[in-house]
Amino acid sequence: MQTAKQLMTTAIISVTPETSVKELASILASNKISGVPVLDSAGALVGVVTENDLIDQGKKLHIPTVITILDSFFFLESTEKMDKEMKKIAGATVADICSTELITVGPEASLEEIATIMAEKRVHTLPVVDDGQLVGIIGRRDIIQALIS
Repeated sequence: MQTAKQLMTTAIISVTPETSVKELASILASNKISGVPVLDSAGALVGVVTENDLIDQGKKLHIPTVITILDSFFFLESTEKMDKEMKKIAGATVADICSTELITVGPEASLEEIATIMAEKRVHTLPVVDDGQLVGIIGRRDIIQALIS
């Protein structure tokens, strides 16, 4: 069975939190990739940003349902979600739109493990980390290519 080490791309294209959204779009399009890791100035992995994060900037804002009782407003949904969506829609840099809840795999993770994580967690770009260092990246296309061969 194939492992992350065999599937991953080691020529990693990355961005920093300060990269502009416009520059990110250009990087993704020109390299025909769907996502990149976000590295801080020391080279540490701090997030992942994908085409979906860019697409989110163009969506409509969902305003939580509110009811009023005796001149008081009560939100029936979390306002935190709306705040997060507003920040993403108005984002100018990668830091504004990237996901910082990191989901990673090690180099020995199997194809089944990787596919399961991608499907269940709905991630399309999966960093491969060894001893705390980013050593590769696996995208949806890498999984599809492995299934073909």
